[in-house]
Formats: sequence, C-alpha cells, structure tokens
Amino acid sequence: MDYVSALVPPFVMAAFFIALVVTIVKSQGGANKGKEDAAVDAALARAEGGQQAKE
Repeated sequence: MDYVSALVPPFVMAAFFIALVVTIVKSQGGANKGKEDAAVDAALARAEGGQQAKE
C-alpha cells in the first residue's frame, strides 16, 4: 500500500496542471480577446509613458 500513497500526489498534481493548461488555452481569444488586448495595450502605454517622463 505504500506505493499507492507514494503515487497519488504526483497524479493529483499532474491532473491540476493539466486542468490549468486547459483553462489557460480555453481563455485565449474569443469574446475576451479584445478586452485582454486593450488591457495589455494600456499597460504598455503607461510603461512607455513612464520611461519617457524619466528621460
């Protein structure tokens, strides 16, 4: 029975990792893509604006 208790944690971690990857892949694109792109563009604009202000 020790081998079962030794194998369960890696299988549970693998299942959670696979679920995480599937969730990330499913959330790419679709209806949220425009909103995500706008948020990234705004963050980049703020970062670039801050760098220009320092120079």
